[in-house]
Amino acid sequence: MNVRLYDSKSQTLTDLVPITEGRVGIYVCGPTVQSSPHIGHLRSALVYDQWCRWLSYRGYSVTLVRNVTDIDDKILDVAEGATEEWWALAYRYELEFSAQYARLGIRPPTYEPRATASVQQMQDLIAELIERGHAYAADDFSGDVYFDTRSWAPYGELTRQNPDDMAAATDADPRGKRDPRDFALWKGTKAGEPSSASWPSPWGAGRPGWHIECSAMSSRYLGDHFDIHGGGLDLRFPHHENELAQSTAAGRPFANHWVHNGLVTVDGQKMSKSLGNSIFASEFLDQAPPLVVRYYLGAAHYRSTIDYHDGSLTEAAAALDRIKVFLHRAERRLADTRFAGSGALVVPPEFADAMDDDLAVPQALAVLHDRTRAGNAALDAEDLAVAAVICGEVLAMTGVLGINPLAAEWQHPAGSRSEPALAALVQSLLEERDSARAARDFAVADGIRNQLASAGIHIEDTPTGSNWSFEQ
Repeated sequence: MNVRLYDSKSQTLTDLVPITEGRVGIYVCGPTVQSSPHIGHLRSALVYDQWCRWLSYRGYSVTLVRNVTDIDDKILDVAEGATEEWWALAYRYELEFSAQYARLGIRPPTYEPRATASVQQMQDLIAELIERGHAYAADDFSGDVYFDTRSWAPYGELTRQNPDDMAAATDADPRGKRDPRDFALWKGTKAGEPSSASWPSPWGAGRPGWHIECSAMSSRYLGDHFDIHGGGLDLRFPHHENELAQSTAAGRPFANHWVHNGLVTVDGQKMSKSLGNSIFASEFLDQAPPLVVRYYLGAAHYRSTIDYHDGSLTEAAAALDRIKVFLHRAERRLADTRFAGSGALVVPPEFADAMDDDLAVPQALAVLHDRTRAGNAALDAEDLAVAAVICGEVLAMTGVLGINPLAAEWQHPAGSRSEPALAALVQSLLEERDSARAARDFAVADGIRNQLASAGIHIEDTPTGSNWSFEQ
């Protein structure tokens, strides 16, 4: 089965047919580093991490480009009156994004270009648009350059809007515009702005508009024609609409497919500063182990909205614990048998079908949990051959999703001192219980079991001895 994805432009489910066989190029609009990341940023980055992992599993060589918008009006506004330069503020927030992505197990992109490093490419693209008659410099000598939306008949094709019905573009001073919907490609320097936020250009000193940044960077790192352009649903208009218009107006094929991930709400409401319900990434990742947060944010279909509410992380932790308990059981029971490590690390066909179908992670997780239950049943029945096969499947599925609880990346040094101490105490009690059972002193044995159960520890008696795990 071919990998299929929902193309936001055609609004259809379509087969992914790479431009170059065996290779997939993806451009994702990254953060504007004006403030600390929130959980919506985590969710978006995680979605494309999942896409890359699955496409890689399917044998594709994936190039992921995720930019950093490090020059923008918003950054300059935040930096105004601050004690640090705008570029220092932007870099500080960029480091925060990188740190929180890493905590969530999101792999770094192939390239992560900053907008400030591609200004020349942006100017080249603007000059090409002017030459083709699709852009113009303002007549007021401000240094502003605008995209002429009326000159490009397909404008509005991504979001299926009639330009006459569109609201005016608010990304620049409208004085030099021929049409309210025209958007800024280059912004002339204004009085009071720092000189470090200005570059010389044929139209006067200034800085690039937001939309031109991504068109230039995607072309620089992936070529004029690439496979997938991704980003949050909130970027479809005006950002992605304007990207598409200026790139294709310059004669570039641009992206074959458009993919957009859903947003995150809190108790049914969109996150906003005015409502005071924004949840910053660092705070969210402190509420539960990062693996639990990854499971939670990645469990929904990528195009759906996630509504966070109290108890969401508890449910995710319980689901993960069921997987972890099975893997630990299988590891212990299969050790020193001919079945140890015999299970091939291959996902079941049902899992692959779900992931091939527009990355249907909810259905894929259903397969994962079904196989986990079957694996426990096989261990209970001492069918070690079946248990080994299922263990390999579970390891493969969790590996693809980045949620293998036994993976080294989730083993935190912070718990390394307490966990061996706890294991030693529990093991000591289990030995006392075994001695009591051997002496047929079942009152003492049951008392120890109850004592451990009250502490949230489950005891499993097997033919090879007693094992323990945390209650699910």
